[in-house]
Amino acid sequence: MTFSPCGRWHTQCLDDGNDLIALDNALCDAQGETERPSLILVRTHIGYGSPHKHDTFAAHGSPLGEEEVRLAKLNLGWPLEPTFYVPDEVLTHCRQAVAQGEQAEKEWQETLSGYAKAYPTLADEFQQVRDAVLPVGWDAEIPTFPADAKGMATRVAGGKVMNAIAPHLAQLLGGSADLNPSTYTALEGLGEFKPPNTLVGDMQGAVGGGWGYTGRNFAFGVREHGMGAILNGMAAHGGTLPFGATFLIFSDYMRPPMRLAALSDLHVIYVFTHDSIELGEDGPTHQPVEQLANLRAVPRLLVIRPADANETAVAWRVAIETREHPVALVLTRQHVPTLDRTQFASADGLRHGAYVLAEASGGQPDLLLIATGSEVSLVVAVQQQLLAQQVQARVISMPSWELFDAQPQEYREAVLPPGVRARLAVEAGSPQGWHRYVGDHGDVLGIEEFGASAPGDVVMREYGFTVDNVCRRALALLR
Repeated sequence: MTFSPCGRWHTQCLDDGNDLIALDNALCDAQGETERPSLILVRTHIGYGSPHKHDTFAAHGSPLGEEEVRLAKLNLGWPLEPTFYVPDEVLTHCRQAVAQGEQAEKEWQETLSGYAKAYPTLADEFQQVRDAVLPVGWDAEIPTFPADAKGMATRVAGGKVMNAIAPHLAQLLGGSADLNPSTYTALEGLGEFKPPNTLVGDMQGAVGGGWGYTGRNFAFGVREHGMGAILNGMAAHGGTLPFGATFLIFSDYMRPPMRLAALSDLHVIYVFTHDSIELGEDGPTHQPVEQLANLRAVPRLLVIRPADANETAVAWRVAIETREHPVALVLTRQHVPTLDRTQFASADGLRHGAYVLAEASGGQPDLLLIATGSEVSLVVAVQQQLLAQQVQARVISMPSWELFDAQPQEYREAVLPPGVRARLAVEAGSPQGWHRYVGDHGDVLGIEEFGASAPGDVVMREYGFTVDNVCRRALALLR
């Protein structure tokens, strides 16, 4: 075994992967290291002991085969019979784990009981967090946003909602891939999770609360894949409700851990901002097109793209209340109008995945206008222009396919009446999947090419996301 300090890492390399004593020593050294993370490198051999497949790809994807197993046993001095041989000493050692586990559990319960007697309030809070029970009043300070034609970006609204929740929900913690100023996901005043007295440039106290192991803001760095993996570990351990934030385009880097979170039923919240080509001059490398379709294709991943600030507030409620699988919140960079909910349906309709935001003035629609996110305010304007042409249109906000698909058939048909076949879906992303909702006689205004570098409003205009163009598409359906 060799030991070599490398920068801020504590590294150890085991030259002999079979030396269990060396491995045990390395683990003990790592546990004793309190200043730096530890990295233990173990060189191993695939198909070890197999005379013909040792260190070859043949031992990777297929069984060795009966004859090769026999030869490997001979090579290693292992008994040929029985076929599945477990030495007595191994069986004895493993069965000791039962008694050891029972003793550990007993000691833990005694410690917990003593703690509860000494600190009953803290013990109740600890148990509540362990059981993922939301405390009474956790959402009491979530703001209601007033109607505003200019409005605000849903990323900004999301930041306000998070900071209204965090003081009442100790288990909510997380960070971004070095993008807090852009994703608005810093938990103000709740500190950075870092060793005490750490100094990193002028960043100390950037979110308030200083550095320390009680800090709830994590500096994941520019590494979405690593961030997603860390979030999974935190959720699997329990006692935390972790979130991670980045631009929607960079969700591609985090797909493997996101898929694993969905596969493992982990309660992780992803905050994706800069959700469409309207982010502007960063151009096609940063403008998401296919990412929404990609995320919706992941089983058990709940994807929500809210239309305005108040839908964003409800989306955060749903994300926190959803315990059995991960949730992705997809938010805008640009301002979107905050709709007047005295004139439009309540934002609580988001809980159903889709809802009638604005009914046709005559009650019986000729056309269904369906949109998500920033395009909802666009189709609201389209509804008024169509009304001037004697066309009755129903506006449907559809922030989440997954939530809508989970509704009873009666509700789904009430929102999307089977008898109304003229349907136009509008979303600044790939149209893939939308035809399940618009049907054979409907249409989708989406994007089937990469974005372009220009101001956001110019890009949207050039790609057809204007009132006049949407009206033309709608009228063509009626013809």
